[in-house]
Amino acid sequence: MRQGESDLIALGQLGSTFSKTGSETVQPPAGKFIRAITFLSDLSLDALVAAGTENLDASFNHDNEGAALADANGEFIVDATVFPKGLTVYGKWTSVSITADTSEGGIVCYFG
Repeated sequence: MRQGESDLIALGQLGSTFSKTGSETVQPPAGKFIRAITFLSDLSLDALVAAGTENLDASFNHDNEGAALADANGEFIVDATVFPKGLTVYGKWTSVSITADTSEGGIVCYFG
């Protein structure tokens, strides 16, 4: 893949989706991953599952050590952790869900 093609992927050229529903789990289309998440309001995450950790029970939530896996020396991200409006986080995830419904914003997930 050439650098220009890679840049387009990073900028969401392979699609995106919007979610404002806490009971909804966002999953990318087959063969893709969630590569970035933009917060449209101050929100907490219920789960954020890193690619490759689906069978290891590792995700960003209060039960596990985080999507960075062991030896990352990171902090737990609990349900009470609030991601501020306007923040974009980058990574490689297979699913994400917010903790509760919101009428004032939500998240935009970009696929790559």
